[in-house]
Amino acid sequence: MPVAVMAESSVSFRRLLEQCETQELEAPGGIATPLVYGQLLALYLLHNDMNNARYLWKRIPPAIKSANAELGAVWSVGQRIWQRDFPGIYTAISAHQWSETIQPIMEALRDATRRRAFGLVSQAYTSIVADDFAAFVGLPVEEAVKGVLEQGWQADFATRMVMPKKPGVLEASFNRFIPSSESTPVPPIPNEQQLARLTDYVAFLEN
Repeated sequence: MPVAVMAESSVSFRRLLEQCETQELEAPGGIATPLVYGQLLALYLLHNDMNNARYLWKRIPPAIKSANAELGAVWSVGQRIWQRDFPGIYTAISAHQWSETIQPIMEALRDATRRRAFGLVSQAYTSIVADDFAAFVGLPVEEAVKGVLEQGWQADFATRMVMPKKPGVLEASFNRFIPSSESTPVPPIPNEQQLARLTDYVAFLEN
C-alpha cells in the first residue's frame, strides 16, 4: 500500500474510532451493539491503545461477549499484543474468519505490527537468524529475506543470518518511513534468545 494511501487510511480509522466512541457513549442504557464494540475494540488495538482496549473489554456485558464469538477473537489478538507475542499476533489474526466490518481493521493491524517489528529489528540488531526475523515480522523466510535485501540489508545464506542496516530511509517493502535513531545496536546473541530479546526490547521502548 503506498504511503499516501496509508495516511488516508489512518485518518479514516481515526475518524471511525471517534464515531464508535460516540456511539457507545450515546447508546441506550449505556449498552452498545456488538458491531460497535467489535470495531471499537479492534481500533484500540490498531492504535496500540491497550489501556482503553482493556477497559472496553471489561465493560462489555458478558451476555454480548458470549453471544458474539468475534469479540473474543478480537480480544485474543489483544492478549497477544499485551504479551508482546509478535508471532502470536499474526497467528491470532489469521485464525479467525473476520466479518467485513472487522477484516479491514485486522489487516491494517497486521501490517502495522509487521512494520513495527521490522523497525525494532533494524534498531536492536546487527544480525539476527533469518527464521527468527521471519517469525517476528510474520512472513515466510524467503519472502522476509527478499524484502529486506531489496532495502539494502545483507544476508549470509550459509549461516542463515540477516544483517540489518542502520534505520533512517524509506522502507518501501514495509510501507513506512522509519526515523533515524541514535541508539547503539545490540550485539548478536544466541539464536534461542532472539525472539525473547526482541520482546524485551519492545518492553524497553514502551517504558
